[in-house]
Amino acid sequence: MPSLPSSAPSPDEPPEHPPVAPDSSAAYGEHPDQVIDFYAPKGERGGAAPLVVVLHGGAWRAPYDRQHITPFADLLARRGFAVANVEYRRGSSLPHQGADGPVAGRWPETFDDIATALDALPQLVKEALPEADVRRTVLTGHSAGGQLALWAAARHVLPEGSPWRLPSPPPLRGVVALAPIADFATAVERGVCGGAVTELLGGDGSYEERLAYADPSALLPTGIATTVVQGRTDTTVPHEVSEAYADAAAKAGEVVGLTLLEDVGHFPLIDPAADACAVVAEEIAQLAY
Repeated sequence: MPSLPSSAPSPDEPPEHPPVAPDSSAAYGEHPDQVIDFYAPKGERGGAAPLVVVLHGGAWRAPYDRQHITPFADLLARRGFAVANVEYRRGSSLPHQGADGPVAGRWPETFDDIATALDALPQLVKEALPEADVRRTVLTGHSAGGQLALWAAARHVLPEGSPWRLPSPPPLRGVVALAPIADFATAVERGVCGGAVTELLGGDGSYEERLAYADPSALLPTGIATTVVQGRTDTTVPHEVSEAYADAAAKAGEVVGLTLLEDVGHFPLIDPAADACAVVAEEIAQLAY
């Protein structure tokens, strides 16, 4: 396995980089969180640039918005990609129902937003980011955003009757999921993000009912090229969660690439100053070009 030193100050704390402003933004709905920021490609590559769609993490909780992942989006733009950084509605900013902190996610609004944003993206890109080639779209997401990326790529295998189900696979070159909350059973067992999975699906008896509509490990095979990049020393989303997803894919007859990086925690994957982030960019490039 690759062994990469991280230059981040702490592998399980967000990197301390200032947010990077986008080149433009567009709304895909009326709520303030229904917005996509666009970063135009830089560099010397000729022709239209592949489009990378970024879904940020933060345990689906309101205090953690897209700003912390903007340096990563900027890095991808500087490597010649067109980038769409998607915001979406997350859980309450205030604790309730006995929770110790902000609640994870909104059902069904979080999933409504991801589906609506991706469905609207081709037209929005045409207007806001004409340099982008939507025929070469790669979806990436970190942590909770990794779950959403895997979910978005699996909408065509959602249960019949789901409002988010697509009649055919989404037009993606592939998915690169970064330390994703990809297997809900393992995540719950490991207490990932303070019980965020249970909060996301609801603790009022709806958990089991909603599981088949949200758990990436239940939405296989997808038929879409998928790579998971995970740090071995990640204490936020332990590597066993990604391994469980890869195992579930194998049982479903699908090969999911799993890159485990030694001595790498949770946040170096999206830290432009960390060597692990260069590995992520290369994984994206392999699918895009």
